[in-house]
Amino acid sequence: MKKTLILLLLVFVLVGCDNGAPNGLEPLVATDDALIQTLDGGWVATWADEFNGSAVDETKWTFEINGDGGGNNELQYYTRDNATVSDGTLKITAKHEDYLGKSYTSSRITTKYKNDMLYGRVQVRAKLPTGVGTWPAIWMMPTASVYGGWPDSGEFDIMEYVGYDPGVIHSTIHTDIYNGAQGTQIGYSYRMNGIEDDFHTYDLIWEPGYMATYIDDDLIGEFRYNAYYNQNYTYDQVFPYDQQFFLILNLAVGGNWGGVQGVDANAFPTSLEVDYVRYYQRDYATLDELAPSQPTDITLARVANTLFWDPSTDDYAVEKYLVLVDGEAYDYTNLNQYTFKGLTKGQTYSIQVVSYDFVGRKSDKSEAFSFTYQ
Repeated sequence: MKKTLILLLLVFVLVGCDNGAPNGLEPLVATDDALIQTLDGGWVATWADEFNGSAVDETKWTFEINGDGGGNNELQYYTRDNATVSDGTLKITAKHEDYLGKSYTSSRITTKYKNDMLYGRVQVRAKLPTGVGTWPAIWMMPTASVYGGWPDSGEFDIMEYVGYDPGVIHSTIHTDIYNGAQGTQIGYSYRMNGIEDDFHTYDLIWEPGYMATYIDDDLIGEFRYNAYYNQNYTYDQVFPYDQQFFLILNLAVGGNWGGVQGVDANAFPTSLEVDYVRYYQRDYATLDELAPSQPTDITLARVANTLFWDPSTDDYAVEKYLVLVDGEAYDYTNLNQYTFKGLTKGQTYSIQVVSYDFVGRKSDKSEAFSFTYQ
């Protein structure tokens, strides 16, 4: 009798712990560091800094200390001393002072190797500095640059602001094909009064193949990968945002963009003030209930040995696609395009695709596509 009860209890525990995720994904646990731990839509805060201490928390942030000009001919020297924490906010202050050959000082801090992110939601509540020549930014760079150096592995500017154009904020992506060096970057501008006088919340939502930015819940712009309109390129050339990125907060002075109309030395000191930074992730384990739809319409792209297909849909998001060659699992791809390498030239293969969501549910196999490797 005792053995039967134990078995029944064990079955109950196993069933009770099953959250329905085929890959065993566990529900997210919110960090105590976040004042607001959850948001509507299943977002759970997994990293945050509310800046309630008396100094920059170096378990969360790393100082970049240099006078390299940020690659944009900026005028400041980045130091540790220009970033302070008091009264519940971070202040990054740019000053007009001589320092190691530069006429201005400021600070730049990053989460690299301390909070590297892949998909999710980033919220930064900030008040922007004033003055011609200021160039504050809330932005992201790739942790590992797996697709190559800038801009090949991407840059995402959640918010940039140049002081000579008051009231206008910008959100921009830079990639191999679409970047500022070529004048082909994709970006949006948004005008709002009072961004130098009051705090506003800058928000990024990032999912596979999709990014969108907001200010105080107003949409700034959407960035969406579309394989059909980019058939001449591999997806990483267009949208390399399927790898880990880290967050950067900085206040630059002058430079190729910030200094277009010069620098008003009388505007300094001035500060980028940040109330909080929070990183939320979607709690797929408790939200996702449906399998993705079947991939359809596999098509040969114009770039060599590359196929793309209509993206699958899911009740929340599709994480990846499995590519099958002659019925056997061949490789995964994070977006709805794949470039083959190393097959036998002139040989024809049967290609199918299966989509997976974040909890491991999978679609039916696509219809087979006959592909001859060139």
